[in-house]
Amino acid sequence: MTALTAVQPAEAAARLHSYTVVDVRTPGEYAAGHLPGAHNVPLDRLRSALPALKSAATRGELLLVCASGSRSAAAHAELAAADIPATTLTGGTTAWTGQGHPVHRDPTAKAVWPMERQVRLAAGSLVVLGLAAGTRHPRARWLAAAIGSGLVFSAATDTCGMAALLAKLPVNRPRTDDFDATVAALSG
Repeated sequence: MTALTAVQPAEAAARLHSYTVVDVRTPGEYAAGHLPGAHNVPLDRLRSALPALKSAATRGELLLVCASGSRSAAAHAELAAADIPATTLTGGTTAWTGQGHPVHRDPTAKAVWPMERQVRLAAGSLVVLGLAAGTRHPRARWLAAAIGSGLVFSAATDTCGMAALLAKLPVNRPRTDDFDATVAALSG
């Protein structure tokens, strides 16, 4: 297994033409804005794209991108386990756009909220629901406690079970045709 290699946005921008950029966010997040030339392979579909990614890596360096760097680090670990070399973008698209680098948007695609925002909405709603229901049914307060505990666990482990569940919603799933086209393009 190879060590995590990362590149800063300014260096990535200067060398963007030499990378095959793989965005591991959900299709909705990808539609909201992605690095020029990026291919969308959602993290939960990465395993099925490994042969295509291996093929792409033989032609040039892979640059893995997500919103903040967490999902691309997880993708890097999965690729490293399959002996596929890759680099991650430090700070993800948040750092990329924060430094003024351009992103491409599909004007016909419906953009959805970033996953982090979806998680905050779901977690906050469940906490409020648990507390409100707890005024009539005291045991319902355990829902708020469970969500709070899950958020602490998520922060401590840098994982997010709620994001994994939300990624399965139809709005966050790629159409089969789009994913197949991406895999074909990566295969060369």
